[in-house]
Amino acid sequence: MVRADLDKDPREVAAMFDDIARRYDLANTVISFGQDRRWRTRTHRALDLQPGERVLDLAAGTAVSTVELAHSGAWCVAADFSLGMLEQGRHRGVPMVAADALHLPFADESFDAVTISFGLRNVVDTEAALREMARVTRPGGRMVVCEFSRPTWQPFRWSYQIYLKLLPWVAGIVTSNQEAYAYLTESIAEWPAQRELAEIIHAAGWRDVAWRNLMGGSVALHRAVKPEPAAPAEGQGDAGKAGRPAAE
Repeated sequence: MVRADLDKDPREVAAMFDDIARRYDLANTVISFGQDRRWRTRTHRALDLQPGERVLDLAAGTAVSTVELAHSGAWCVAADFSLGMLEQGRHRGVPMVAADALHLPFADESFDAVTISFGLRNVVDTEAALREMARVTRPGGRMVVCEFSRPTWQPFRWSYQIYLKLLPWVAGIVTSNQEAYAYLTESIAEWPAQRELAEIIHAAGWRDVAWRNLMGGSVALHRAVKPEPAAPAEGQGDAGKAGRPAAE
């Protein structure tokens, strides 16, 4: 069995996802009680995509989420560093790129929107990945992060924590890799709560950061906008545009 640890070495994380790729989508549906479909729909709506826009679906896995986004009429590309995941999704007919979230193989301002679902938690440097996502997004473009989070109601939080302890056993039946899902529960426990993640997103250069809780806060959608360049001060001309921070 292959699993990663909380050091999140990219090679180990990619190898772990390669190992569970064949039954990954089925496992997601089982352990989420079918809510994974609803989360994809909510992510799609939060991005507010328009026909003809260019969208990056990062950590797309087998591209199930990319297909959902493409229903908008936008041009969507699936990117993931697990070749096994991409191979499992080849039949879905969407563009696919092998990519590291910390070193995306795209030019600056290539996309109108970027999203990552249940993948940011697996990157070794969260803020660096968010900055890289901002780099490839045009000014005024949108980002949505869908990720596990912190239940807001204490009684539900207790039951959720109990479920997380059982999750590796349930997923192990589906994927035959219980250890990979032990990593999943550990990474969820270490992941920042809603407000903390919003602060990290803001520190990475995104603005208008807000979130919406799903399933009692066990999952959260964080939405943000890449700021437009600040207008040059009077008399500066074009030279004043370079290196100026965007207005908050």
